[in-house]
This record gives sequence, C-alpha cells and structure tokens, in this order.
Amino acid sequence: MKDLGRNNHSDPVSVFILLGFPCTWEIQVLLFSLFSVIYVLTLIGNLCIICSVLWDHHLHTPMYILLANFSFLEIWYVTSTVPNMLANFLSETSTISFSGCFLQFYFFFSMGTTETFFLSAMAFDRYLAICRPLHYPTVMTVPRCIRMAAYCWVCGFSCFLLPVYLISQLPFCGPNIIDHFLCDPGPLMKLSCVPAPATEITCAVFNSVLIFSTFLFITGSYALVIIAVLKVPSAEGRQKAFSTCGSHLAVVSLFYGSIMVMYVSPTAGNPAGIQKIVTLFYSVLTPFFNPLIYSLRNKEIKKALRKLLRIVRFGQRQPLKN
Repeated sequence: MKDLGRNNHSDPVSVFILLGFPCTWEIQVLLFSLFSVIYVLTLIGNLCIICSVLWDHHLHTPMYILLANFSFLEIWYVTSTVPNMLANFLSETSTISFSGCFLQFYFFFSMGTTETFFLSAMAFDRYLAICRPLHYPTVMTVPRCIRMAAYCWVCGFSCFLLPVYLISQLPFCGPNIIDHFLCDPGPLMKLSCVPAPATEITCAVFNSVLIFSTFLFITGSYALVIIAVLKVPSAEGRQKAFSTCGSHLAVVSLFYGSIMVMYVSPTAGNPAGIQKIVTLFYSVLTPFFNPLIYSLRNKEIKKALRKLLRIVRFGQRQPLKN
C-alpha cells in the first residue's frame, strides 16, 4: 500500500494529511464525543441569541443587531473546522484535497478576520452609547448599523485573499503531512519545497497589523468607556454600564488572548501540540463560551430567551411582546 505521507518530489501535492491529535482509538472516540457535544451546544447557543434578537422587537437596536451578526458569524466560524475535525477522528487516513485545504484556510481565517471587525464595531457602538449618549440616536441609526455590519463582512472576506493566494502559489512537492487539525498557514508554508521568506514576512506583517490595529482600537474604545463610566454619579448606572461592557470585554480577552499567543508571540519553537491547543481554544472554545457570556451577563438577552422558551414550549407563533 502506498504511503500517503510520502510524495515523489517531482510530483505536485494533490492531497494533504491532517495529523490532528494522534492517539489511541479509545481516546479518538472520546474526543469525537466531546467535540460533538461542544459543537452542537455552540450552534444551539448562538442560534438562541439570533432568534431572541429576531423575535423580540425591543432588541432591534444597533447593539443587538451587531450581536446577532456576531452569533451568526460564530456558527460558520466553528463550522469551517469542527465537522472536518470530527470526521478525521473516525477516519484512518485524515486526508483533505489541495483545493479543500485552501478553501478551509480562506474561510476560517476570513471569518476570524471578520470577527475582529465585529468586535471593533461593537466596541465603537458601546463607546458612542456611553460616552456620547446625546449623539448616539442620530449617529448610530439602525440603517447605519446594518451598513457597518455589511462592511465588516465584506472587509473580513476580502483581507485574506492576498495571503491565501501567495501561499497557494508556493510549490508543494512533498511531504504532505500537516501536523495540525486544520490547514494553518504556518504548517503549510513549512511544507513548501523551497524557502519563501517574502511570503512568510508578508503574512507575519499582515497578521500583526490586523491584530494590533483592531486590538488597540477596541482597548482604546473601552478605556474611554471605563473613564466615562467612573464619572457616572449613580451606582446603578455604573453597574448597568459595566455589565454591558463586561461581556464584550470578556469575549475580546478570550479571542485576542489566544490569537496573540498563536500569531504574534514566537510560537515557532513551541511543540506542535501547544499550537494545536491554542488554536483549539480560539477556534472551538471561544465560540462555545460567547453565548454563555452574553446570555449570563445581559438582562435583556436573558429576558428575551425566557420569552422565546415560553413560545417554543407552548407552540405560540406571534412575535415577542411585553
């Protein structure tokens, strides 16, 4: 039988092998069960937020429109990697075609980029609502919010076209084993037949600019929000503002903390297992925790979820009302 991990160096690679998490069959089944449950709960949690915003007319505001878009993004973000990872747990040869690998690479990182833009938009929305409350209704209108969300989607899916194109043009002639559970640019570039320092530098600079520019914008917005909140005379007002921004900051910390460890800190010398765990955190666990964070810390979402559950329980079909 031909060894799939080896390839004649004169032939271009047509398939890659995702090494994933090499372990015994029993542990593979255990991991399959664990990530299947996490995946289903992630879908349910984010769908609940989307349905709550759609059904409750009181949540048809810029903040919750952005949140619903964010939850919709999280569903597809986790779907771009987890189903393939689950299939590979039960497969003897975890292969992925050349085009399939780069499609996964493009969609996964495009949605990750879109997430950074949505987190920035949500931070800007909270800055306007708390620091410029008198101007907020006229500046952040629903049509303008919808346009902002559209810009996030378009820019997010446009940014990674160049890195994907540059890496796809590298010569891949063997070996074809990717020591990861997804098509990540780092392991992919290591499989190139020839060194590609220009491509590596371009991708590194691109990642750093994208991550740090959005992160600084978000932290700057929330720094201004915190300063404004501390000036609020009533304790109830401060608590409400901190409660709203606290959930956003928790999500930002989870997402940016993990991607900075992966793409900004020097991880090249770390074992592949460490990189897999970090990737697993921001690609699977963060979308899982986001609905919990927003639903547990947001009274309006909890109220809308309770109404939605009553509708599902009693089979009512009319929109949510007080």
